[in-house]
Amino acid sequence: MSLPTNEYYKIISRHLEENRNPVEAEKMAKYLRHKFEFYGIKAPIRRTIQKAIIQEYGMPLLDQLVDLVNLLWAAPHREMQHFAMDLIDKQIKKVDLDFIDTLEKLITTKSWWDTVDMLANRHVGQLGKRFPAIIPTYPDKWMASDNMWLQRTAIIFQLKYKDQTNIDLALKYILRLKDSKEFFIQKASGWFLREYSRTDWELVVDFIENNDLAPLTKREGLKWLKKQGVL
Repeated sequence: MSLPTNEYYKIISRHLEENRNPVEAEKMAKYLRHKFEFYGIKAPIRRTIQKAIIQEYGMPLLDQLVDLVNLLWAAPHREMQHFAMDLIDKQIKKVDLDFIDTLEKLITTKSWWDTVDMLANRHVGQLGKRFPAIIPTYPDKWMASDNMWLQRTAIIFQLKYKDQTNIDLALKYILRLKDSKEFFIQKASGWFLREYSRTDWELVVDFIENNDLAPLTKREGLKWLKKQGVL
C-alpha cells in the first residue's frame, strides 16, 4: 500500500531539501529569469532521488496522483514541479480522460516553457492519442482563450505525432496566431513546422512560402531542412 499523499509529499520535499546545492540554484534561477526558486538539483540527480523514493516507498497510487501533483505544484521550488511532471510521465498511460483538466490547470499555473512544453508534448500529446475525442474540443478552447501558454500547447501537442498529425488543424492554429507578437507563439509555430518537415517537407516549405508568417516562425520552420541540405 502506498503512503498517504501528505506523507509522500513530505518525503519528496525532505529528499530534495537534503540535496540542495546553492551554487547550482543561483544558476538555475538566473536561467529562468529569476521567476522561480530552486534547490539547485540537476535533472539526472532529481530522477535518481525519485527512483530511490519509489524503490523504498512504492509508486503513488493512481488515485493519489492528482492530489500529490497539486501539492508539488503549489510548492515554491521549481524542482517540485519537475518532480510532479516525472510522476505524471510514469502514469500518463493509465490516467483517465478527466486528467486533461488537471493538465490544463498545470499549464496555466506557474507557467513557463520548462513546464508547459513537457506537459504539452508528452502529456497532452499522450492523452490526445489515447482519447482522440478531446481533439479538437480542448485545443479549440485553448486557442480561443487569451492564455498564451494554452495557445502554445494547442500548437505543439502534436509534435511527436508524425504521420498521425492532424495537419489541417495544426496549420489552422498557426495561421490564426500568425500576427501574434509573442515570442513563445512565434517560436512554437516554427518548432511545429520544423518537426513536421521531417514527415512532409514539401508541405512545410509550401506553407511557409505562401503565408505571411513571422520571420522567427519561418527561420525555425526551415532550420532542419537547411541543416539537412534540402534547401
